[in-house]
This record gives sequence, structure tokens and C-alpha cells, in this order.
Amino acid sequence: MTVVRLFLGVELPEGVQRAAAAAADDLRRQVARASRTASIKWVEPANLHVTLWFLGEVHEPRMAALTAALSAPLPRSQFAVGLGEVGAFPPAGSPRVFWIGVRTGREALIAVHGLLKDRLVKLGFEPEQRAYSPHVTLARVKDIRRADLPAVRTILARATAVLDDFTLGSVTLFRSRPSPRGSQYESLLRVPLS
Repeated sequence: MTVVRLFLGVELPEGVQRAAAAAADDLRRQVARASRTASIKWVEPANLHVTLWFLGEVHEPRMAALTAALSAPLPRSQFAVGLGEVGAFPPAGSPRVFWIGVRTGREALIAVHGLLKDRLVKLGFEPEQRAYSPHVTLARVKDIRRADLPAVRTILARATAVLDDFTLGSVTLFRSRPSPRGSQYESLLRVPLS
């Protein structure tokens, strides 16, 4: 039985994606100077997006029910999304993720997440226990020496990345395909906002 790895997210327009990648490159250079031994996996520029819901491994027979549940437009008007603040999860101590947060359209994205939850929970998809926090993941941190943490936290506190706003008209169901060069994302379905 075929299994596919899926998530729902927001595709970034090409210009916004390029600007987010440039912000990530700047952050990468600064962090590399502050912590030469840090082990960090940076997200490929083509993979930068805002995740709405990670669905995980889905068996192909379940795909029909999923696509049917996502076929109707979401009852939400289009809205502007803008990316800004740079930060890390968790907000203190040793970071595990570097991100750019959503500065414009945050509450609207949280509402879209809620609309998706209404459809997905009925299909047996479990919601995360943490509150949804819309962001673009820039990197996953494997290890930073404890002695380097203050310098890295200072860099994060000073980092900025104010990107142009864009209009969100749909959310995308993505398939994630593992490859030797890292995951490759394929758009399977776009769910329009009505």
C-alpha cells in the first residue's frame, strides 16, 4: 500500500521566497561567525513556506477522503500576509528552530488553521497540542555549544526581515518526497479562499 507524506501550507510568491532566503543567508552568516561548531540544517529556498497543518504519513486509500474534504473553498475572504520578526523555538535556552514570523495576517491565518481543523479532525487527523503559531521555518538546529548561546540569542534579537505583503488566495496540500538532496515538495491541490 502506497504511503505519502503530506502537509498543508501557504506557498510564498517568488519574490517573497527570495527575500526570505536572503534573510536566512544573512542569519546563517551571522550565526556561523558566532558559533563555528553549530550543527544547523538550513531549509532550501524553494522549500520555504508557512505550514498550516502537518498531516504526516497518509495511506493512499485515505487520500480520496482527504481531497474530498479539501475540495470545497474555505469560507474566508482573501487577506494580506506579511512576514517580519525573526526568532527561534523555544524562545529561550537552546534553539531548535529559526523562523520568520507572520506580522500581517497572523489572526487570519490562525482562523484558516481553525477552518482546516474542522475538516481534518473529522477524518481522524490529530491536531497539535500546542497553539498554532504561523511562521516560515528557516533552519532546524541540531546543536549549538552552550558557550555560544548568548551570542546566537543576541543575533536573533537584533535580526530583522520585513518582507513585502502578499495576498493569500488559497492554501496548498503538499506532498513531501525524500531525496538525497533533502525533501522535495510537490503541490497536489490548492484550496481556494472564498
